[in-house]
Amino acid sequence: MTTPGLHERVLSRLGPAIVAGEPAPGEVLRLEQLEARYGVSRTVVREVVKVLESMRVVTSRRRVGVTVLPRTEWNIFDPRMIRWRLAGADRMEQLSSLSQLRTAVEPVAAALAARNATPEHCGRLTAAVIGMSVSARRGDLEEYLRHDIEFHHAVLEGSGNEMFAGLTQVVAEVLAGRTHHHLMPARPEPEALRLHAEVSDAIQGGDPARAEKAMRAIVQEAIEAMEAMAAEPGEGPSRPPERRRSGGKPRAGDVPRPHVTRRR
Repeated sequence: MTTPGLHERVLSRLGPAIVAGEPAPGEVLRLEQLEARYGVSRTVVREVVKVLESMRVVTSRRRVGVTVLPRTEWNIFDPRMIRWRLAGADRMEQLSSLSQLRTAVEPVAAALAARNATPEHCGRLTAAVIGMSVSARRGDLEEYLRHDIEFHHAVLEGSGNEMFAGLTQVVAEVLAGRTHHHLMPARPEPEALRLHAEVSDAIQGGDPARAEKAMRAIVQEAIEAMEAMAAEPGEGPSRPPERRRSGGKPRAGDVPRPHVTRRR
């Protein structure tokens, strides 16, 4: 395995372990201990420590070692940190916190995008909605996820607010976590697809109020769907598509086709 591959392998084991509390904050790790534990060279260990330092997870001092920092010091917006925490025991707590962040940011971003989005952003939104609709019909959750991430990326970037655009990877990790940790239905809800199409239409039509309202509904629908699935042990992507929260059966016509309004 190459050095970059070893580095990622060790990071993917040590990082989640620290996030889970083993080793605990304040505990000191020795480089030689990490070398022996993971069977890698000192160079690989140092690369891993540098990444963890950049995330404010640990601090390193000569003759002291690598000290695990308290959670209050961590860069909680780092995509790796989000991924590790979503893989841990406090997954739902983390999803709840991130969903609250989305509720505060994305509706406002959608309203701003209705004022500031360029034709390029509008084209990306249309393509993403079409891609989501097609992949939903196929039941291809990974492809659906790819288009969903692109949709939200276009909204955040189209807002014209660089701080909102900087949260793109945070939102992407939330969406990916929902899919990869079995908190998505086997086929995405028609209502979720309809709302995405409505946001796209409102942004392209220059309607900030409608864009904000529809995006707020998207986030709320996601929260309710995650809570419902988390409350059903054993449920996940393999859940039969006819078992829907609304109690209805899916129909081919349930998936909306995006309506494109030309910006004036």
